[in-house]
Amino acid sequence: MLLLTLALGFVMAMIDVTAVNTALSDISTDLHVPLAGLVWVVDGYTLTFAALLLSGGALADRVGAKRAYGGGLLVFIAGSALCALAPTGTTLVAARLVQGVGAALFMPASLSLLTQSAPTNAARARMFGIWSAIVSAAATVGPLAGGLLVHGFGWRSIFWLNLPLGLLGVALTRRVVRAPAPAAPRPLALFSHALSALALAALAFGLIEGPVLGWTSLPVGSALSGAVLLGGWAVHRERHGATSMLPRALYGSAAFGAAVAMGFLINFAVFSQLFVISLFLQKAHGAGALETGLRLLPMMAVTGVSNLLSGRVIARHGVRLPLLTGLGGGVVAALLLTGAGDGTPAWLVVAGGTLVFLSIGFAIPAMTATVMQAGGSAHANSAAAALNANRQVGALVGVAVAGTVLHVAPDWHARMALMFGLTAAGFALAWLLVFYHVGRGATVVAPRPVTQ
Repeated sequence: MLLLTLALGFVMAMIDVTAVNTALSDISTDLHVPLAGLVWVVDGYTLTFAALLLSGGALADRVGAKRAYGGGLLVFIAGSALCALAPTGTTLVAARLVQGVGAALFMPASLSLLTQSAPTNAARARMFGIWSAIVSAAATVGPLAGGLLVHGFGWRSIFWLNLPLGLLGVALTRRVVRAPAPAAPRPLALFSHALSALALAALAFGLIEGPVLGWTSLPVGSALSGAVLLGGWAVHRERHGATSMLPRALYGSAAFGAAVAMGFLINFAVFSQLFVISLFLQKAHGAGALETGLRLLPMMAVTGVSNLLSGRVIARHGVRLPLLTGLGGGVVAALLLTGAGDGTPAWLVVAGGTLVFLSIGFAIPAMTATVMQAGGSAHANSAAAALNANRQVGALVGVAVAGTVLHVAPDWHARMALMFGLTAAGFALAWLLVFYHVGRGATVVAPRPVTQ
């Protein structure tokens, strides 16, 4: 029951992401949203989620993980209601921003509560496997549920679904979750958080609007330049400022850095793939929302199976084996998809995507376990926030780059070759990070000293 309660927030988030992808064509038709607008519908949520995750982790340290988790669920419920009522594409994007705020509050708190509830490292590894499988099951149901809801009740129903799920999560949190002892509060480094959020917003605007306004246009050039300057300023303050967004102890762990970077690369690949394949099915093969959901079902379903297997392997052999195996399989599967094109049967593309998700599902629990062990109980909130912030930035950039590829590539053959070539390169880079920086033979990565 505890695992189910702590997974409910992410369950809603995953259902939203996967269900929205099946509804993109209907949203475009109903609200007259162009391709760039559809990218904003997906990435608007990811933007605030990624930008505020580190703040959410620090806030959980101050107010308590249980309170932050429950509060985040309430904000997410409110954002979902606004999405369901949105009269225009712009309003829908704004409501998606509110959803992202809620997710940024509950995500690091849920992982922290999970970490602190496990008595041993082996039990924690198994719990992460089960937790990931629950979330993957939601991702599996998402396309089918989205397709059924959109087909029967319209695209707005996928957001109404979050209300009963969210209220159930709030009720269970009050009854099931025990509030752990609060961590020592750290300064919030508000200025650094603001710089990072503005840099990410500028990057998102530049990547999404570049194909529409032109890469040399003043708004796009200014946004991308601002992203570089603001991001550099934030990094400088993080390295040399009196306060930092993350505990300084975390920066001494090579395994932590490798796993966090891996989170970016995996989500870049996974969410760009989901976006591209969803539109490939709808645009190249004329599939409706329900048919798209049904065709994506096996691709999503295998992730839960590999999550459970990964938890068992981690408990016995450590994180290195599932990481190298999963990422290596992802490289091979992505390379197979680079040969797809307009005439490729839909089932063959889905089969390739299924192999990618099967492989990466094997690596994700090991990645999470690596980061949380590096953080230890003292820095669990911040470690979880860092991992998920990078994962959401990866998702945001992945979808934005996918939108750019769809704009500039002349046909589906060129689009698939370019997009899945980038996917394979990302997985290969993540494999190298694991090979060189995640230790051999240990069941889990040893936590670093808790002093800052």
